Amino acid sequence: MRARYSRWDGTQDPLGSDLSAAELLDAMSDDLLGGEGAERALRRLLRRGMQGRLPGLDALGRRVREAARRERSRLNLGGPLAEVRERLEEILETERRTLSFRAEEGARLAEQFLDSLPPDPAGQIAELRNYRFADPEAQRRFDELLAWLREQVMGSYFRNLSQGLRSMTGENLQRAKDMLAELNDMVEARERGEEIDFEGFMRRYGDLFPDGPRRLDELLEGMARRMAAMSRLLGSMSPEQRAALAALAEQALADMDLQFQVDRLSRSLAGMFPDLPWDEPAHAGGEGEASMQATVDALERLSDYEELDRAMAAEYSGASLEDVDEERLRRALGEEAVHDVRRLREIERALERAGLVTRAGGRLQVTPRGARKLGERALVRVFERLRRDREATHEARDPGGQAEPTGQTRPWRFGDAGQIAVQRTVFNALLREGASSAPRLSPDDFELVEAETRTEAATALLLDLSFSMPLRGHFMPARRMALALQALIEGRYPHDALYLVGFSDYARRMRPEDLTSAGWERTYGTNMQHAFHLAGRLLAQHPRATRQVIMVTDGEPTAHLEGEQAVFSWPPAPRTTELTLAEAIRLSRAGVTLNVFMLEDSPGLVRFMERLARATNGRVFVASDEDLGEFVVRDFVRNHAG
Repeated sequence: MRARYSRWDGTQDPLGSDLSAAELLDAMSDDLLGGEGAERALRRLLRRGMQGRLPGLDALGRRVREAARRERSRLNLGGPLAEVRERLEEILETERRTLSFRAEEGARLAEQFLDSLPPDPAGQIAELRNYRFADPEAQRRFDELLAWLREQVMGSYFRNLSQGLRSMTGENLQRAKDMLAELNDMVEARERGEEIDFEGFMRRYGDLFPDGPRRLDELLEGMARRMAAMSRLLGSMSPEQRAALAALAEQALADMDLQFQVDRLSRSLAGMFPDLPWDEPAHAGGEGEASMQATVDALERLSDYEELDRAMAAEYSGASLEDVDEERLRRALGEEAVHDVRRLREIERALERAGLVTRAGGRLQVTPRGARKLGERALVRVFERLRRDREATHEARDPGGQAEPTGQTRPWRFGDAGQIAVQRTVFNALLREGASSAPRLSPDDFELVEAETRTEAATALLLDLSFSMPLRGHFMPARRMALALQALIEGRYPHDALYLVGFSDYARRMRPEDLTSAGWERTYGTNMQHAFHLAGRLLAQHPRATRQVIMVTDGEPTAHLEGEQAVFSWPPAPRTTELTLAEAIRLSRAGVTLNVFMLEDSPGLVRFMERLARATNGRVFVASDEDLGEFVVRDFVRNHAG
């Protein structure tokens, strides 16, 4: 057996699953960067899960629906009546055979009585209750049928109650009546606001409830689900079948007081649990025969499947994973499915514990730390594509500027670059392992020479946020590229400065976490003039640094500022074009390099960019969505290395 250990960084799953919080956030990244927002991105992750690693609600729902389909294919709602009818026919056939061998007049009268029996099983049972069978075996089997029928009816109304009573005759039948009467009194007393003694009730009758309910509501809910399933059986039958089964149940519960208590409880439970499928027809297509209790068992399972399917579909207001009943899910799909749902419930908590998302004002949002993680994952994917190109994975890790040693050292951290403090590093190894002629170094031993640095490069990344970006599918790749560039600069060039500027009708500064916000701007206008102006103000704070603008856009300028008011025009007005070029030229004269990445190559955009490049001595590239991140990062690293 092999075990893998790692330092706690706040992203591991405390439940010990194979999924880290960072991986979960990465699985949400497409939706986050596509403008869905954290709330919808999380819901989509819960629905689809992670292929091969964590089934989502959609996969669990399909399993539930398949189980329901199998249940319906086996279920025959006419089975209970058919079984009773068959057993009665066998009993009557046995009795008639015995009577046929007897010559006395009484045998002929008995045959006439049997021939005049009603056609329905309930009527036959009512007539046969006071009949003296000539055949002892027929009498025994009829008495067994009555006892079995009582158990079936009681078991159909109350799951496992007939097993707890062992038989439905004599003393046990009286005990069932007493229990139901006391339960009805307790329910009505609570409705009146009076105190109840549920513990005393369970001391007297707890053996009748194998599930061991701990509260009255728990007991009543189990009974309500069972009675609702029985009502579905009746509601699924034709009027003739329903009348026959109701009469059969009445014959089985011939003690009218017992029937009264059952009806009394059923009415109370229907009022207390109105959302259960009372009297709701069940569609079934099976041909096999099953007893009444087995049929109600199947209908109760079917109700479980239907309720689970509704909870997992979550198509109602206020839906939550907490609505998925674990016990019902365990009965339907087993313990593994319960474990999967618990893991799904843990996702949001794991993301919050890792500091990647937070809920503020009831809304789920990505934190700055979460935005950094998204950027790191995006950067990893970029470098995986660039791995074959050593130029793009330039390993000169100097974080910038002319660094001057301070005379101090500091512990090395993953991603740090700089001069290794050899003496201090070896000393740490000896301190950890003891004196040795060949000390073994571990990552924790390394220290770097501390140096003061100044900003080497300042970059303003201008992102087009106009409505055309999401419409043309450019929104997600542009956001992903911006986060990757942010992660690159923070991790590899920590003394560089990066400013994110978004622009549509107006330009404004953005934070990395803003790139994960919900929705997109349904505004028209591509105000490059304002974006260039804001970039110039930000980059002016770094007069000694190498300064550059990186713009990502899919359209030519269609808006400019008149005072503080944005003016939109399509097709682009000459004044918009001239003001935009003037602002770009002002940047160029201030020593700022312009790099533009076009996501479209429309004639108008190409003509404008050619003028921009000539006027500013800047660079213009055409990049596809797929290659945008690779293109920008490659160019940034190449220029930084140069």
